[in-house]
Amino acid sequence: MVPSDGALSFGRHEFVIRRLHSLTGLVPIGGYLAFHLLTNGSILDGPEAFQHRVDQIHLLGPTTLFLLEWPLIFLPILFHGVIGILIVLRGQRNLADYPYPGNIRYTVQRATGVIAFGFILYHVFHMHGWLRFDWWEEHVARPWGGARFQPEDALSAARAIQASIWVQLVYAIGVLACVYHLANGVWTMGITWGVWTGPNAQRWANVPAVALGLFLAVVGMGALFGMSTVDTARPPQRAEPPRYSGLPAPWPSEMVVEPFRALATGCAPAPWSEGPASGPSRRGEAAVWSLR
Repeated sequence: MVPSDGALSFGRHEFVIRRLHSLTGLVPIGGYLAFHLLTNGSILDGPEAFQHRVDQIHLLGPTTLFLLEWPLIFLPILFHGVIGILIVLRGQRNLADYPYPGNIRYTVQRATGVIAFGFILYHVFHMHGWLRFDWWEEHVARPWGGARFQPEDALSAARAIQASIWVQLVYAIGVLACVYHLANGVWTMGITWGVWTGPNAQRWANVPAVALGLFLAVVGMGALFGMSTVDTARPPQRAEPPRYSGLPAPWPSEMVVEPFRALATGCAPAPWSEGPASGPSRRGEAAVWSLR
């Protein structure tokens, strides 16, 4: 691609804008993409696990979520997306004249960026309606098919995706576009920031970029598969705290405190028992004698 004569120029801020565009693509957007896909991938562990992950996030409260989402997620995405569209508009396609692997990769990076930005706008509207105001959701978002996700019922996201095979196709294309754009963007970011500049270093940099892309692609497609196949008829129950099967239960506080109190006072502690009907526990006696 070559610059277009009539395209908008960033002027004397070109260097700073380009660096910020590159940086926001990795932090925070790239980090959030990985976190988001891994969270949605918990649907493969069952509806209860997915509901538990959603509950953990929303325990922060609406005000905290608002203060985190806009400066750390939405505004960087808007900045990165708008600047990316302007960069694409500033170029002229020359893939037919120069069908080299590097140029193909460069062109696909621009194309997936446009697809990813459009998909993110659609996804945020589809699930959250863009703005979280009652009037907006009631009169704008919901009549147009948006704001389908409800945190108290995490499977509402799965129902929205299962509504149509076309919705699932859009999500598959959008997720893969986001993953490719991030993975290849990590490689190009290293060139932009001078991390790997030589040909040999750039070849080796393909390894972590490809590994990251494959990992996130598997996670993203797994999450989409789980959303598309989970049974949404029965709402999930709130997950109980995890149980560590096969491991001994935590010792009662009396077992831990009493021996140390005995050392401090010089008095023998009362033997610990499993309950009122049982005698002294061998486990408790062993603990006491080991400290005498």
